[in-house]
Amino acid sequence: MMKNQNILNTGPMLNAYPDSIGGDLNGSINLLRSPELENVFQTFYILPSIFNTDLDRGFSVIDYRLNEAYTTEEDLSNLSDMNIALKLDFILNHCSVLSKQFQDIIDKGKESIYKDFFINWNKFWDGYGEMTEEGYIRPYDELLQNMFFRKPGLPILKVRMPDGQEIPYWNTFYQEVKYNKIRSYVLIKKLDIQYVTAVKLEDLVNKAIDEGKKPKDIDFEGFEQYRDGVIGVLEAERQYLGQMDLNIKSPLVWEFYDDTLRKLKDYGAAIVRLDAFAYAPKEPGERNFLNDPGTWDLLGRIKELANKYDLRLLPEIHSKYEDKVHERLAEKGYITYDFFLPGLIIDAFENKNNEHLVKWICDLVQKNIKTVNMLGCHDGIPLLDLKGLIPDEQIDELINIVVSRGGLVKDLHGKKNIYYQVNATYFSALGEDERKLLLARAIQIFMPGIPQVWYLDLFAGANDYEAVKREGSGGHKEINRTNLTMEQVMGGLKKDVVRKQLELLRFRNTFPAFGFDAKLQVFNNEPHILELHWENNSSSATLKADLIDCSFKITAVDENGEAYNKTPEI
Repeated sequence: MMKNQNILNTGPMLNAYPDSIGGDLNGSINLLRSPELENVFQTFYILPSIFNTDLDRGFSVIDYRLNEAYTTEEDLSNLSDMNIALKLDFILNHCSVLSKQFQDIIDKGKESIYKDFFINWNKFWDGYGEMTEEGYIRPYDELLQNMFFRKPGLPILKVRMPDGQEIPYWNTFYQEVKYNKIRSYVLIKKLDIQYVTAVKLEDLVNKAIDEGKKPKDIDFEGFEQYRDGVIGVLEAERQYLGQMDLNIKSPLVWEFYDDTLRKLKDYGAAIVRLDAFAYAPKEPGERNFLNDPGTWDLLGRIKELANKYDLRLLPEIHSKYEDKVHERLAEKGYITYDFFLPGLIIDAFENKNNEHLVKWICDLVQKNIKTVNMLGCHDGIPLLDLKGLIPDEQIDELINIVVSRGGLVKDLHGKKNIYYQVNATYFSALGEDERKLLLARAIQIFMPGIPQVWYLDLFAGANDYEAVKREGSGGHKEINRTNLTMEQVMGGLKKDVVRKQLELLRFRNTFPAFGFDAKLQVFNNEPHILELHWENNSSSATLKADLIDCSFKITAVDENGEAYNKTPEI
């Protein structure tokens, strides 16, 4: 479908959902076509609701067909014609229970060709634990104590097979089991119950379902003789939502991986972001998150497949700086996310000191770490990633500052202190100070790597508390996912803070001093002064910023000796 793209350009990258602007991908295309955005972006990272998905705003993929509600093949061709490369997601660890593979298991049970496509919990732990009365193996304590869990309890979803057997499957992330309301005529047909009794049972059972009760917890007082039969009807028709873990030891999973990468290439992807890859390799006795060497073996095999399609991989993982996972990724030739930059900039602003930010910049240069960096994104601001780079007490203070400005911290099964993100827009995390936002963008474009720009940051979006309320429990991430109408976008383009960000990004995109092959120097000035100098052949660019008043100046000379001198101010 798409022509080949430069897979490692370092110009700015727009980041949005397909429906973030104007309700579908065509809205983002119209924005990119506008005069205000001419020569601003080289790449567009479209989040995975561009595919056929159900949950988690796209990260539960049913299949990798385009989502017809948001996207057409013509949209992707239009982006290609605009010379906009794509970054797309590939979720390695799991796919939706609504996928054809999992539905085939539910329909056919042991006869399904996909019976080993997902991880049968009991088969996996056979010989490594004891069977419980509930029908699943509980691994031995010594095997559980080092495991990483994303939610309370064992990561199991029990699925009913056609023969009535309950099989537990490995389910790291979200799950939901729903029971359909029962109808009297179904009870009459299936259980030969008399009409009046069936009507009374319908009322009793449906009231219990509305109250959130599971079938086994329903009080059948007065109708005890029908209990087992009615429960059987309910269980046979139960519905699932969730993300089921793939069995990477299955050849069919590797066929699926290969087919998906081919499909992403056909869509025009230049970079493929690997989501949740660190959860995919699993072995009894391992942590089952970032297993070593399992994780690296998996990445190596995926890289071989990606090379067939000329795709560049971007493995996405949150880990503490002190763990040096980012360095290991870089050593193996991968681009890595710069999850440290958002917190380091806030730290520099709050303490009016460049020490920790400069240390990280020097790391990037000296260790040749190629990154995609960002300010905000579809997730939260990852402050606990900074452990080992800045003191723990400063990390706590940063979290408190962002929370005091309206940010939200999710409990990870009751332990806020081990959750790595604070959910907030970056503008609100900066105290909704336009000068700070503009300087943060200036620092970002002078950082090594590819600057990724969250659409809501570009428009100085503030925390969306109404969206959080609408979403209810678990809706904390919606604080930074506000969909914008085209009217809001057009109005936003008239604002100084938006126009000046676009000016900075256009400079970064078009000026020849930057790039992975260019040279970056950090000048040692006073702690409150940040000075970064880029050189590439005969071009150069310098940023000099004052962290006290958030003023800055950019000076540059291109290969023809033409000077650029700019002091953007709000």
